[in-house]
Amino acid sequence: MFTRFLVFFFIIVIIELYFLQAVKTFVKDFSDTTKQTITIIAYVLAAFNICIGLVSLFYPPPHWNTFFRYVSAVGLILLVCKLFGCFFLIIDDVFRLFRWLYSLIFSPTASTGSATSVKIPRLKFLSQIAIGFTVVPAFGFIYGMVRGAYKYKIHKVKIPSPNLPSAFNGFKIVQISDIHTGSFINNNALNNAFDIVMQQNADLILFTGDLVNNTASETEGFTQVYKKLNAPHGVFSVLGNHDYGDYVHWESTKEKKQNLEKLKQIQADCSWKLLMNEHVAIEKDGQSIALIGIENWGGRGGFPKYGKLNEAYKGVDKYPFKILMSHDPSHWDVQVIKEYKDIDLTLSGHTHGMQFGIEIPGLKWSPIKYMYKHWAGLYKNENQFLYVNRGLGFLGYPGRLGIWPEITVIELKKV
Repeated sequence: MFTRFLVFFFIIVIIELYFLQAVKTFVKDFSDTTKQTITIIAYVLAAFNICIGLVSLFYPPPHWNTFFRYVSAVGLILLVCKLFGCFFLIIDDVFRLFRWLYSLIFSPTASTGSATSVKIPRLKFLSQIAIGFTVVPAFGFIYGMVRGAYKYKIHKVKIPSPNLPSAFNGFKIVQISDIHTGSFINNNALNNAFDIVMQQNADLILFTGDLVNNTASETEGFTQVYKKLNAPHGVFSVLGNHDYGDYVHWESTKEKKQNLEKLKQIQADCSWKLLMNEHVAIEKDGQSIALIGIENWGGRGGFPKYGKLNEAYKGVDKYPFKILMSHDPSHWDVQVIKEYKDIDLTLSGHTHGMQFGIEIPGLKWSPIKYMYKHWAGLYKNENQFLYVNRGLGFLGYPGRLGIWPEITVIELKKV
């Protein structure tokens, strides 16, 4: 592992030193004061990234606390943006090479040998482009950390169905997903999000998995926030792929199992009913619908298949309308619409919309679409619906840009 971080450290140094050349060209025509200010800032930011790389050699990222992960994320954003900007510097250096060769071959001074000493300056406009393509995305992604991660957006959808009992016409469900508690520095932001959830006056609240990043210990200091959620017909949840602790090293199988049991108990203590490959009846005015909840079942990406829909499905035939909670949306495409055609509505999360993309009228795009066919919003296949929640929290990149954290308000309609 040390070797990998050492290589990464040298890559950081090379990128930073290379990018500083663009900065020097960019500021050469500025006033002395402006030139000095920008140069100092550039050197400080370069030193910041190099220090992070140096720290990672002796204090590997898996051991970093949440605060240091946020700090390092800023450095990583700057580094990636600088790497993108370096693309234009490479173009510049290619031009310089050809200009140098041209001067070597065709310059009148070539015969005296002085052409080899001719300095070929950088093209300033390419350096300006490099700076622009570095600074603008960097500000965008930093905005995503400071503001975008907490820019909670309510998405309202209506699900029409002739199978819905009349008593449930207008029944309101709030869906949240992918909280990833361990990514929050404190509980303030999640507390604000849950205030918004409660303002929707839902009949039923459903959480579709990934309460934590890896371990149950992440929930410390957050249980009182979880307890804020309540609804007349209850709060129900399922497990996501991150809830099992599959992505950390455990001393024993027993320790891993105890972690999962602790996570289950936390949800029970907060009055969340965790559905583990089972179903419950939701009753209203003498009529009922089925709520099915399964463990994580990944249809793509090598994610685990702990879910057992065949077990959860037993006994639901008598219910005219069925809702399935399944964390991974690829489950709907791979199994649900093929084998369980009477499941009316499936609710998923998992993708986060990759926490980056564009959503404007007429355009919805994120890189995650190239991995998941169904990655955000409402989808329909014949009489079956799938809704993919964009997630409430974040993972990896501690922010969101363009794909904002979501609270879904679903209204069931009898048609």
